[in-house]
Amino acid sequence: MATELQRPDSMPCHNQQVKSASTPSPEPLRPDEPIPDHAEGNSDAVAKLTLLTRHAHSSVPAERDSQACGSASDSGDRSNYDAPASDSLLGDCELSQQIGPQLKLLPMNDQIRELQTIIRDKTASRGDFMFSADRLIRLVVEEGLNQLPYKECTVTTPTGYKYEGVKFEKGNCGVSIMRSGEAMEQGLRDCCRSIRIGKILIQSDEETQRAKVYYAKFPPDIYRRKVLLMYPILSTGNTVIEAVKVLIEHGVQPSVIILLSLFSTPHGAKSIIQEFPEITILTTEVHPVAPTHFGQKYFGTD
Repeated sequence: MATELQRPDSMPCHNQQVKSASTPSPEPLRPDEPIPDHAEGNSDAVAKLTLLTRHAHSSVPAERDSQACGSASDSGDRSNYDAPASDSLLGDCELSQQIGPQLKLLPMNDQIRELQTIIRDKTASRGDFMFSADRLIRLVVEEGLNQLPYKECTVTTPTGYKYEGVKFEKGNCGVSIMRSGEAMEQGLRDCCRSIRIGKILIQSDEETQRAKVYYAKFPPDIYRRKVLLMYPILSTGNTVIEAVKVLIEHGVQPSVIILLSLFSTPHGAKSIIQEFPEITILTTEVHPVAPTHFGQKYFGTD
């Protein structure tokens, strides 16, 4: 359990313009890496992949290993439905060695599998898509909150009984990476009514293809808080890496950042943890195919 973080009763967020930061374009693929196919109609490449893979039925608090392998292109706002990356899937031991215990998976069950199926289904209506996405977001947020520190407390019941329970330690906040990360904000507010939520806007330069930070808005004392960083789709991980760099510039330590994601590629998760070994990633599935249409379909711009 982390040390209790103090939070003042009233803490308005402040706007802060952030200098444009950029990361170099991803390195060329190695010979053993498959080339991502961004064309929506390339059914041959997509057919090679099993859309719904079996991964470790891990218990998140126990930090059991997950599975999968591959790489894909980044962005939760891409219009193509899936970004294939690799035909092969790694086993539990291989993934644990390559990524590490910082990657946590929600325990798999048929309910989560059905929600993943609807979200990935190209023919799903927008209403069904949003309903399933919101449900899956809620499950991820609930488990993310379970990763935060609690402390013991005693309350008195209406009958006068003294009950030994727990409550959140103060000093938590959320940060969404715009635009697709904003889809997860309501799920967090539904669980924590008064939680502060900041925003980061990162976009790729059309000419250089480099990620640039255009805007950031945080609580003024974010450096004292634990941060739930929200971004639903992890492909290459470049956007998240830039966002974490901005948080570090504002005094946030990677060890207090919990990245909440719905889907991740092995390459994306590995890239983030290699850059920031102390960060925690929580997701429902690790698969080489990322549903990169998520942001556009959720906000109705597909």
